Amino acid sequence: MPFSLHQGDALTVLASLPDDTVDAVITDPPYNSGGRTSKERTSRTAKQKYSSAKDLADFAGENMDQRSYGYFLTQNLTEAYRITRDSGSALIFTDWRQLPITSDALQAAGWLWRGVLTWHKPAARPQKGRFKQDCEYILWATKGPVDAERNPVYLPGLYSASQPRKGRQHITEKPVSVMRELCKITAPGGTVLDFCAGSGSTGVAALLEGYDFIGIEKTQHYAEIAADRLTETVREISTQAEFVLAGPE
Repeated sequence: MPFSLHQGDALTVLASLPDDTVDAVITDPPYNSGGRTSKERTSRTAKQKYSSAKDLADFAGENMDQRSYGYFLTQNLTEAYRITRDSGSALIFTDWRQLPITSDALQAAGWLWRGVLTWHKPAARPQKGRFKQDCEYILWATKGPVDAERNPVYLPGLYSASQPRKGRQHITEKPVSVMRELCKITAPGGTVLDFCAGSGSTGVAALLEGYDFIGIEKTQHYAEIAADRLTETVREISTQAEFVLAGPE
């Protein structure tokens, strides 16, 4: 199988993986944001903060204060750095509140910070008397110098797509179309790691782009959804390959 999925604590699983295992780390950690005050951020669940949909399950890890979040992220990114090959990339999602602590964690873990990408969400609602908050951000860093010869791509810094509505399976699910574009920073034939895999969107995108995938998800409910999505994606890719090999009748 071109993917492996681990259900458990990210730091524990990362510590069990050998050096130089992956070529890119692309992950959407729990932002521990979503509130005007510390109490609002730490006293409500992810579902209370981000979604009114009754059929979406909650997930853990959304109630840390900012210092705890920075420590959590630094630990995981340090292990991720160890298992990433030289010149590999890290792409870490964040919102405007947590962007500073996310950049601190990346650099404390040894990564070389390269810049900030923007994910624009056209369907974000307007706010009277305020600027529309219709963007989230992706911090890009590398393990040492960029090897442009190994992966000679030209990629944009702005991505525009709305959060999935039909068939949405996770509170903070990201569009596969955006994740597919981000995966292209990975060298050909490489492996993508997501240590906060959620419902598996990063993995689906990686497989569709021809990469192998390693995912880690703490919440059992979402790990099961991710496993189903990844298995179905492999099945679809195999079916398409068989059709191309056989050719139309």
